[in-house]
Amino acid sequence: MTVRADSISLSTRGMNDTHDVTGEVQRAVADSGVTHGTVTVFCPGSTCGVTTIEFEPGVVGDLGDCLDRIAPRDIPYAHDAAWGDGNGFSHVRSSLVGPSLTVPIVDGALTLGTWQQIVLIDFDNRPRRRRLVVQIMGE
Repeated sequence: MTVRADSISLSTRGMNDTHDVTGEVQRAVADSGVTHGTVTVFCPGSTCGVTTIEFEPGVVGDLGDCLDRIAPRDIPYAHDAAWGDGNGFSHVRSSLVGPSLTVPIVDGALTLGTWQQIVLIDFDNRPRRRRLVVQIMGE
């Protein structure tokens, strides 16, 4: 069995900034030579998330609106009271979406649906430099 780690780096604007990383993940899988296995995409950090979505402006906006209703920016958070950084909402959003995603690899390709892309969402309240860890396992 092969285990390979790769990474993807990108700059984000925060505030639900959403990036399609599907192409970069597929390239990492192709470069690994793994034809059957899994790839895990993980974002170290407590104010971002990784998920799948149809990456088009309507759905991206709808998801942001949904998160605004579930974890609004303008309510008190204990985190903000303790640390004073104003990003309590981003920590909550990150925990709801989650920091990682695992996708099966079949015949050297990601087994995503037609309208399904892998995205990083930065929930923080400021621009960041993000790094995704891409771990590929299989044969």
